[in-house]
Amino acid sequence: MKLRYKVLSGIGAVFLIAIVSLGLVLSHDSACPLAPEIGSGVETMQAVVYRCYGGPEVLSLEDVAKPIPTGNEVLVRIHAAGVNPLDWHYMRGSPFLMRLGTGIGAPNDPRLGVDFAGTVEAVGENVSRFEVGDQVFGGASGAFAEYVVMPEDRAIAHKPDNVTFEQAASLPIAAITALQALRDKGDLQPGQRVLINGASGGVGTFAVQIARSWGAEVHGVCSTRNVEMVASIGADHVFDYTQEDYTESGVQFDLIVDLVGNHSPSANRQALVDDGTLVLVGGGKGDWLGPMVRPLQAMMLSPFVDQEMITLLASMSTDDLATLAELLESGEVAPVIDRRFTLAEVPDAIRYSETGRARGKIIVNVLKSESAASAGD
Repeated sequence: MKLRYKVLSGIGAVFLIAIVSLGLVLSHDSACPLAPEIGSGVETMQAVVYRCYGGPEVLSLEDVAKPIPTGNEVLVRIHAAGVNPLDWHYMRGSPFLMRLGTGIGAPNDPRLGVDFAGTVEAVGENVSRFEVGDQVFGGASGAFAEYVVMPEDRAIAHKPDNVTFEQAASLPIAAITALQALRDKGDLQPGQRVLINGASGGVGTFAVQIARSWGAEVHGVCSTRNVEMVASIGADHVFDYTQEDYTESGVQFDLIVDLVGNHSPSANRQALVDDGTLVLVGGGKGDWLGPMVRPLQAMMLSPFVDQEMITLLASMSTDDLATLAELLESGEVAPVIDRRFTLAEVPDAIRYSETGRARGKIIVNVLKSESAASAGD
């Protein structure tokens, strides 16, 4: 017994040391290096970069090499880009576990931004879906820049003619997340009662409108200042969370899409019908366990209840972009745009995003001549 105890104690000590060591490695922030020199004769563009992890102060607008499309790649001149919480998570390298993919100590890819809309400027020799001059939108790494290059078979689609570049740039991450939460995870059907917790944010404003377009009875949750806006985009009822807790209202829902995480899965369960579904999008705050707490709670609770407890990790999809473009073109969905920034003001846009108080989407207008009211000249 003593030998077994010593062996187990040794294994436990090694495991603990390994965990602590991994934690120290993942949480370490390297110093910001100088920008590398660009060779003579290289065509450049402006792009927002971050060469170390940290707050918006680590972002800088620099001249970088302009990409050249080859093979099946498309070069897009960006007119507008969308800001998402994902951007500041990448910027800060938080939660720390994501650094296993983005880079230990410093980011592997210094470019920031995902959502974009613009015009195809050049194509590789094997491109068949797009031509020079096409107006497109989608998601690609490095969207806070004058140009982005990406394969034509990735998340890129044609922009409807009656949709502005700003509107198209607001779609990819937020609207796809809303679509997949309602359709793929929630299996929302016409006539069902759905609640969107966080209805005034980027994902929430799309979720309210998509659910309404499918014939659902839509309930939203937001703060007092956003009640009128959420009602105006199609919510049948709006809970002001400063005045009323939806989990204690006595109303039960077929589907709850929780974008905030301010209620536990067990509390949300009280507001679900017996065979209802809870879809958790994102997690709580924190660099370590915070984002994982509610998904783990849902995972542990799920086997013991009739309701479904699901965590969504949305993924980019060309087909979903096309579906959203149709909803936008038909007028069933109209993006709510809160504030607009220039490319040089991306740090301010990120600061605003981090407050969590944005109503709908935050847009970066890359082309100074771009007008919010034009349909993409």
